[in-house]
Amino acid sequence: MRCPYCHQDNDKVGDTRTSVDGFVVRRRRVCYACGKKFTTYERVESPRIPVVKRDGSRVPFDRDSLQQGIELACCKRQISEEQIAALVAQVERDIDSAFETEVESRFIGERVMYYLNELDQVAYVRFASVYRQFKDADDFVRELQRMEQNPDMPDLSAEYLPKKKTTQFPKARRSRYKEQEPELPLEED
Repeated sequence: MRCPYCHQDNDKVGDTRTSVDGFVVRRRRVCYACGKKFTTYERVESPRIPVVKRDGSRVPFDRDSLQQGIELACCKRQISEEQIAALVAQVERDIDSAFETEVESRFIGERVMYYLNELDQVAYVRFASVYRQFKDADDFVRELQRMEQNPDMPDLSAEYLPKKKTTQFPKARRSRYKEQEPELPLEED
């Protein structure tokens, strides 16, 4: 690994730790040439799923861009880098588990807001102000009132998940499960 300070490829690993979620390895390194310490992160490379923006354009998913947006919202708050990294990793896992071909930017924004609301409400409002394009102070007031009326903030992203086929019980067994599970129509392909 090249040192970011002197650009020499002569270092040793001083400490190796896995992240809380187990998907990232953090390595503290010491450069033999200049003696400075630096940190590297190792993670499994996931396929670059396209993100469909509001205007319909498609761009590759960029983890760094997502992390920068969250870091801006969390600026000067009591939120550690590890918490931000865990939030980004969770959003990435949500995308990987719910989508195969492409993901709408709305889904990503809503997931970030959902997790930020659990982590820090000021960071949530900051992120929401950019994501939802607040125009004036009234938009902030409306968002704060919405938060006050619904402090648990339900999972906002369910409507953006891809539709899956639902199983319908045969007519003979349907009545047995009527109270337990509502009857859902099958979707056409």
